Amino acid sequence: MRLESMQIAATRLTHRAGQIPAHVVSADESVWLELARTARSEQRRLVAMWGSEAVEDGFSVNAAYECDDGILWVRLAIGRKQDADGDYPDLATVFPCATRMQRAIFDLLGLRARGAEDTRPWLNHGNWPEDYFPLQRQATGVEDFDSSEADYPFVQVAGDGVHEIAVGPIHAGIIEPGHFRFSVVGEKVLRLEERLGYVHRGVERLFERTPASRGHRVAARIAGDSTVAFSWAFCMALEQAGGTILSKRALYLRALLLERERVANHLGDLGALGNDAGFGFGLAQFSRLKEDWIRMNARTFGHRYLMDRIVPGGVSIDVRPDDAAVLAEQCERIEREVHVMRKVYDDQSGLQDRFLGTGRLTPAVVEHFGVRGMAARASGRTFDVRANLRPAPYDDIAVKAVSDARGDVAARVAVRFAEIDESLRLIRTLLANLPDGPVVVATTPATAPAQGIGWVEGWRGDVFVALDLAPGDVIARCHCHDPSWQNWPALEHAIIGNIVPDFPLINKSFNLNYAGHDL
Repeated sequence: MRLESMQIAATRLTHRAGQIPAHVVSADESVWLELARTARSEQRRLVAMWGSEAVEDGFSVNAAYECDDGILWVRLAIGRKQDADGDYPDLATVFPCATRMQRAIFDLLGLRARGAEDTRPWLNHGNWPEDYFPLQRQATGVEDFDSSEADYPFVQVAGDGVHEIAVGPIHAGIIEPGHFRFSVVGEKVLRLEERLGYVHRGVERLFERTPASRGHRVAARIAGDSTVAFSWAFCMALEQAGGTILSKRALYLRALLLERERVANHLGDLGALGNDAGFGFGLAQFSRLKEDWIRMNARTFGHRYLMDRIVPGGVSIDVRPDDAAVLAEQCERIEREVHVMRKVYDDQSGLQDRFLGTGRLTPAVVEHFGVRGMAARASGRTFDVRANLRPAPYDDIAVKAVSDARGDVAARVAVRFAEIDESLRLIRTLLANLPDGPVVVATTPATAPAQGIGWVEGWRGDVFVALDLAPGDVIARCHCHDPSWQNWPALEHAIIGNIVPDFPLINKSFNLNYAGHDL
């Protein structure tokens, strides 16, 4: 499925170096369904789904599909009159991962998928009135409602000896809130169902109150572990909408920041995975390596987690020659120490006993839910925006996509080790070939309605942003999408047949996003 060969009426979004090709299609219901079925039959993926309301033409529902050469953005106008039977055709029968997205669309805008099997609330935990939808224009966004948390109808499993274990939403550690309902016999898990949405912050409404030129600051705060990925995706969309051409140096520096973010997260996860398997030495060593890494971020780039380093038109920092040498030297040292720790992990029988065969995610489940990122690559898939689409500067420095066919915790650990190696190689290449030029160029506000998309391979998977601009420095709608939307349902399948005590280890091996998912 390629954008360039599509025989449909579409608006082609202009793309420059560092941006992703995209077509926008205004569809009726028949085309909406036809495109979804075509995408599925050609084994393409539903990247994201969201709703919106425009002042002029009312409501619409949107879907973004992954194509071989970019993104197909399909928009179905609904108008102002809403149908009691549902406002748009259900896509969950075509793409199961659409289920939770459609539930979120209803909670936020009141638009219901016609014929959808699962219509339970997702973001609304009972604390909003039934007729309140926070993304509708009539909502002020400053409403104050009394808490009235409602019971959630979890799917129950019947049978002799089956009982439920409820975990969360408040956890013993410092992780974000999420509820996990296990149906078990003894310690064997028969079913897991998640309930999320506890950290919904109204991010999409906040974008509408933020000038487009400062929207990157909101994007950077969606998820602290993916601040580079989200801010780059937002800026990419803004720059595509405005026709901004970045310097090659700025694009190299953006990639440098993205790869440093990837390494930091993989280092932290490898330590946490060792700890969850009872190997405290691993936690101590990888915590030390991650701390060294992010302290270097602070010294060189001014922020431990690289927040607000990516800005519209480029980056807010530069790398001097002496800094580049120090960064390259750190890569060499970290690489040596990670290789030592990989041998330790591979040779530690207790770790391997916990890792091997645990939490297996099959290729069929990956395909069913459209899983992407590190979790998919650990189940034999190889898709990576950097490698498949090669947006600049990855057209200059080809990425070697890492994969492992086993699909278990051991595979997800191995992929992390291999991705650290690849990111360190990329960082050294970027530093050695850093071109001359400005680090930032001016961007101009839109003079007419415009759209743009951003698609960036973050450390967890592909981060997607769809941006609608109004004339002036105005965001009409900004939807940000984390790959956790597709990956959370897959985690429910990976735990089946395992024992309850292995869930923390399996969960950490995915390390999915709460905040980036709940928005």
